Amino acid sequence: MKTPRCIIVITQIVMLSTLGISGCSSDMAAAMRKVTYPPDFKYVSPDELRSSMQQLAYQLQQLDGVLMPDNLQNSAQQQKVVSILGNIERIGSRLQASDAGASHPFLQDFMQDFLAEIDRARSAASLAQPRYYLAGRVSGGCLNCHKVNR
Repeated sequence: MKTPRCIIVITQIVMLSTLGISGCSSDMAAAMRKVTYPPDFKYVSPDELRSSMQQLAYQLQQLDGVLMPDNLQNSAQQQKVVSILGNIERIGSRLQASDAGASHPFLQDFMQDFLAEIDRARSAASLAQPRYYLAGRVSGGCLNCHKVNR
């Protein structure tokens, strides 16, 4: 008895669809990464990256608020600026890609420069006569990198 060609095609489509859907599951993706990525590859998951970027954005909002012109320049402001820059540096260090590579290569390319900028800004803000110009440029570094890498 001959099977109609239509039933064979439908069966193949169903089988391929089932394989495709099961291949897209997160468990399958994690298993494939173990095989396809070299052992020294540092994978940054999108959720981890998004969470760290949100923390960074929050700290940058705090920095912008402290640097507003209507805030008086005093030692409390200086301490806040230095503390926020330290938080930004800590978050940025976590985001920085390993030397072997990462799933987000622009982090590897630009994060070291960003961290150096934060260090200079923190040093300038820590002076007896604090200078906040570089602290204001820190958020500009984020905007610049995001414009280039979107």
